[in-house]
Amino acid sequence: MDKDLINNQDDEKIKKSSKKKDSSSSKNDEVQEVDKIDKNIVEEENLIFKDKDDSQGVVVDSDMKVSEEKTTHRKETKDMESDKVNMENNARYKEINKKNGNNTSVVLIVSILLSFVCGMLGAYLITKTVSVPQVIKNITTSELVENSISSSVDKVYGSTVVVIASSKGKTISTGTGFIYKTKDNKAYVMTNNHVIDGADSVVVEFNDKSEKIEASIVGGDTYADIAVLTIKNDNYTAVELGEVDELKLGDTIFTVGSPMGVDYKGTVTKGILSGKERMVAVNLTGSASDYYMKVLQIDAAVNPGNSGGPLCDVSGKVIGIISLKIVKDEVEGMGFAIPIEDALKYASLIEDGGEVVRPYLGIGMLDLSQEYYLWQNRINIPEGVDEGVAVVSVENDSPAGKAGIKKGDIITKINNNDTGSLAEFRYELYKYNVGDKVKITFYRDGKEQSVNVTLGKNKNS
Repeated sequence: MDKDLINNQDDEKIKKSSKKKDSSSSKNDEVQEVDKIDKNIVEEENLIFKDKDDSQGVVVDSDMKVSEEKTTHRKETKDMESDKVNMENNARYKEINKKNGNNTSVVLIVSILLSFVCGMLGAYLITKTVSVPQVIKNITTSELVENSISSSVDKVYGSTVVVIASSKGKTISTGTGFIYKTKDNKAYVMTNNHVIDGADSVVVEFNDKSEKIEASIVGGDTYADIAVLTIKNDNYTAVELGEVDELKLGDTIFTVGSPMGVDYKGTVTKGILSGKERMVAVNLTGSASDYYMKVLQIDAAVNPGNSGGPLCDVSGKVIGIISLKIVKDEVEGMGFAIPIEDALKYASLIEDGGEVVRPYLGIGMLDLSQEYYLWQNRINIPEGVDEGVAVVSVENDSPAGKAGIKKGDIITKINNNDTGSLAEFRYELYKYNVGDKVKITFYRDGKEQSVNVTLGKNKNS
């Protein structure tokens, strides 16, 4: 019995001891659970390393292995959550891009529609404000630089002729002319005086025909270099005349002529207006320049045979008559034409009387540069006088003789305009008409004087 009691007591002790152990084990489990949580928060504190010999390597505590497994599980969980978030974000971005794409398409369509509407509105306003006559005017004015002038050439081509001048049955010169007017049964042809000078017969041939037509010489003028011919009017068309004042430097011009004669008739050359109101000294009667011509300068090709041909603006209107060019080895592309207004004025005078009546003074003159001839005529030039014309003779009962002008006088001005040379003197004098009164300024015995002279008729006209 005592043994049983002892055994029972022992059993009780064993049970209590077992309970204590269970309780202690439970407490240890709770502590371990807390430790595990701490280990999950701070990974570096979860690892327990045990140093062994190099042959045994590194041994990891069982707690560390558990921690690693949980850490791996947690990482996998986080990765899954991260992937899920990324998938949601991607879906959201796709939806936003889809909406933006739709918005872009709408904006593009609206922009195209607005551009079309604005374009149509602009076209309507332009056609409303610019009339058709204005557009046509802009196309036909000389302000327009055209690539082709064929339509303008057509306007004058059929009215241009080759002029063939003969004397005693032999051809002495060829040139060009054009019909500037028709009246009754006659067509009037303008050309240069030097083309028909010395001829007793003239024939013309149109650019678009091969028939030679006999022409009558109405007359001409040496200094103006204008001559007028007439032919029987066979429904010919006169050229359209333009105005020099409307021209600007650089405007397109062209010529129609017969360089080198009939073989090259109807040759068209094109260029620009290089200068206006050029004063060119010309030699008409001797070795010295004896007259000034006011001309238009052009760079279009001008050759022998072009003389008397029409100079036209870009619209085909005749603005001048080709007259001369500078012929020097060092000069290229300098041709000259008489302005159509001046040409028509002289042509009208020739039509009326067959000639241009020039005013005259009745004196013989020399340039001051002609020193040898001045010495021959015993003319002394006063000191300080460098320009003018010297009087070498005075005709009896002439306007100059009546006014008191004498041999040896040096004329320097006509109506206060300088006459520095013989060419300038004639140019200034021929501005006036017979019967006009002018003031002549001159030097005599080294002193400047002036007299009034009533101009007479040139006996050589």
